[in-house]
Amino acid sequence: MFMGEYNHTIDAKGRLIVPSRFRESLGSEFVVTKGLDGCLFVYSNEEWANIEEKFRNIPLTTKDARKFSRFFFAGAATCEVDKQGRILLPQVLREYADLQKDVVLAGVLSRIEIWSKERWLGENTYDDMGEIAEHMADLGLSI
Repeated sequence: MFMGEYNHTIDAKGRLIVPSRFRESLGSEFVVTKGLDGCLFVYSNEEWANIEEKFRNIPLTTKDARKFSRFFFAGAATCEVDKQGRILLPQVLREYADLQKDVVLAGVLSRIEIWSKERWLGENTYDDMGEIAEHMADLGLSI
């Protein structure tokens, strides 16, 4: 399980340090893809295999399934951690998430999200958590 929030920077070559706590669970190779809300999703190879299996069972006759599959899988890349604990994020993924310099890596259960710091601060305001918590209860989640 991934949790926590870490602030890092991307260097001029597009390399990003992955926090050691995340590297312990991810291993030396993992998958990064386009995520929702303008961020990137990072999955361990094991979790990625689980996602692939779920998508194999979705009928391709559904237009939304085809479109989402293209978005999610065509945008994916395998990343390897170098000796300094960095990964090279492909340019297409950096552009999608508008990753310039300052980024936030957030652990979210089975995945890590990579956000531009500016987008993270703008998207993740929590003044409506009471209302959202009520909707989560409708989904069967209560804390």
